[in-house]
Amino acid sequence: MADPGEVDAGARHSPAPTGQGFGRFLVAVYGIFALAATSRSAVQLSTEFNKAPLAYVLSAFAAIVYIVATISLARGGATSRRLATVAISIELVGVLIVGAMSVLSPSVFQHPTVWTGFGSGYGFVPLVLPFVGLWWLRHTR
Repeated sequence: MADPGEVDAGARHSPAPTGQGFGRFLVAVYGIFALAATSRSAVQLSTEFNKAPLAYVLSAFAAIVYIVATISLARGGATSRRLATVAISIELVGVLIVGAMSVLSPSVFQHPTVWTGFGSGYGFVPLVLPFVGLWWLRHTR
């Protein structure tokens, strides 16, 4: 008979849910950004695509990333956690690259995206959000 204090070597610690506690707030923020970026890009692509195709396609891409991150964080299973990590990592790379390019070469981004100026049009939340998201995924694993 096994000692009740012993941990079964085959048992694994299951990660904490990503969509509970602080995670609910995080999912809500990602959801708001998903909705905002989707709405903005839909209007831009349908009415002004010729003015700034790069910026508007990037806005649509950001919207997709936010949607995937929102759903993945809310679900929180093993596959969802991996998908959230990939989506949030892409978000981080995107905001850093687009942010840097928009500062170094402002003529390329005369029409802003969510990530232009490191998210300055959104109070820099797009810059901070992926760091918080990745921290939360690590914290809950």
